[in-house]
Amino acid sequence: MSMAPNLTPIPELYVSYDSAQKMKHEAADLTSWDLSPRQICDLELLMNGGFNPLKGFLGQADYEGVVENMRLADGTLWPMPITLDVSEDFADQIEIGQDIALRDREGVILATMTVSDRWVPNKSHEAEQVFGADDQAHPAVDYLHNVAGKVYLGGPITGIQPPVHYDFRARRDTPNELRAYFRKLGWRRVVAFQTRNPLHRAHQELTFRAAKEAQANLLIHPVVGMTKPGDIDHFTRVRCYEAVLDQYPATTTTMSLLNLAMRMAGPREAVWHGLIRKNHGCTHMIVGRDHAGPGKNSAGDDFYGPYDAQDLFKTHQDEMGIEMVDFKHMVYVQDRAQYEPADEVEEGATVLNISGTELRRRLAEGLDIPEWFSFPAVVAELRKTRPPRSQQGFTVFFTGFSGSGKSTIANALMVKLMELGGRPVTLLDGDIVRKNLSSELGFSKEHRDLNIRRIGFVASEITKNGGIAICAPIAPYEVTRRAVRQDIEQFGAFVEVHVSTSIEVCEDRDRKGLYKLAREGKIKEFTGISDPYDVPANPELRVDTENVDVDNCAHQVLLKLESLGLIAAN
Repeated sequence: MSMAPNLTPIPELYVSYDSAQKMKHEAADLTSWDLSPRQICDLELLMNGGFNPLKGFLGQADYEGVVENMRLADGTLWPMPITLDVSEDFADQIEIGQDIALRDREGVILATMTVSDRWVPNKSHEAEQVFGADDQAHPAVDYLHNVAGKVYLGGPITGIQPPVHYDFRARRDTPNELRAYFRKLGWRRVVAFQTRNPLHRAHQELTFRAAKEAQANLLIHPVVGMTKPGDIDHFTRVRCYEAVLDQYPATTTTMSLLNLAMRMAGPREAVWHGLIRKNHGCTHMIVGRDHAGPGKNSAGDDFYGPYDAQDLFKTHQDEMGIEMVDFKHMVYVQDRAQYEPADEVEEGATVLNISGTELRRRLAEGLDIPEWFSFPAVVAELRKTRPPRSQQGFTVFFTGFSGSGKSTIANALMVKLMELGGRPVTLLDGDIVRKNLSSELGFSKEHRDLNIRRIGFVASEITKNGGIAICAPIAPYEVTRRAVRQDIEQFGAFVEVHVSTSIEVCEDRDRKGLYKLAREGKIKEFTGISDPYDVPANPELRVDTENVDVDNCAHQVLLKLESLGLIAAN
């Protein structure tokens, strides 16, 4: 099958400049929805044709078709639900047929939408069908249940203006801008390389080979919208890509940034990426092993098989009109000082390889990263963002029952860390936070969650800026603790310490007389008495204060921080 490029412009959903100005004035009277970061990514690709043939956020019939069999109601292949999830309160204000304004975080109007559908989805079913399992270890399933609104609205979009990007503006191309560029250069065959990671020498070799094999030019098309929690931020990655671009012949290769919110949906995601690249004027796409896989599920197994994505892509490539190029696993053959596909290397040859985990370890510990593995310019960029762990900020998060000894150990740890010196230390103890950050909050589940999220936010800012945050709330709910972990791990380590003192011992101690009041029914929703406590399944450390003095507990935490490389061993 040979793909002829179709570089004529594709439909966009924007109105003319004059109409847009008029609509901006009229939109003042419309009910407004403030879009989440993910919805802004989706809206941009709806408006600029990246999600062609979609004309807006999916209505219920299209959504159900996509979830069940990867097809819109009219039979068109489309694997990913693109939905406008909103709160129940907002949905209750909306009538079918009504126009609503879609605005960014600053309140700037980007589009209007005519609401054609409103429904409450079965999110567990969506998770099973789209992501293969209703397992919250999958970042998109976690998002679906814990971040996304309960109600979906669907309907056609009228685009007024694209979201503003202040970074790398010259590198952000719409599908039609790329099509025009390929047309101008006479590029008939273009192979896309999708990536959310920095490029090292092996990637450069494999993209070279892929382009040569397909006799095509190369589009390096990294995702800079939302990727997987824990990925390297896009600013660092784009600086890394720019450092590598010099290694490619300028006339054969270009790079453009794609503002896509990835779902990490493996096989379905690969097909989705293919359709998006087709819209951008590409004829071929490199699909790797475990393409867009999110890692391990709750049982510790990979969510998807290594070749599931390639198999599904191949099944649909004729219909999609874009051809798959196999991603060759490239390894460095020491004897010949060059990269070769792993399956072509003879037995007995000395093969060198550095895994992603090993690379992160070397960065974390400030160890050498050899030139055969990556370009010095790329390593320099990575080191700027990822200094050795002993120079990064981190958060120690104590959780346990009231009276378990969390605050006492946290105080002792703070003093020990201040004695070591080197980084500012901030203690965010429950009572301190209640007084200074959350004085207006009560003790309902909703308010306690909000309190923990505030603690997490402050801790993430401290961590981002290279300090140490010590938190000691009760934090009874696993979902909230996981959300805080995700907030913080973007910037540094999160060390969860479960102070596992039993409820009986805590009640015996009852320094503040709270358990007595809870038993008498004078405090409602009291953790351990009338409200549950989700015991952490895999904390970094568990300490028990029953027969151990505080100094020893704090010392155990220090030893843990040392073993993680966060503080220098004494």
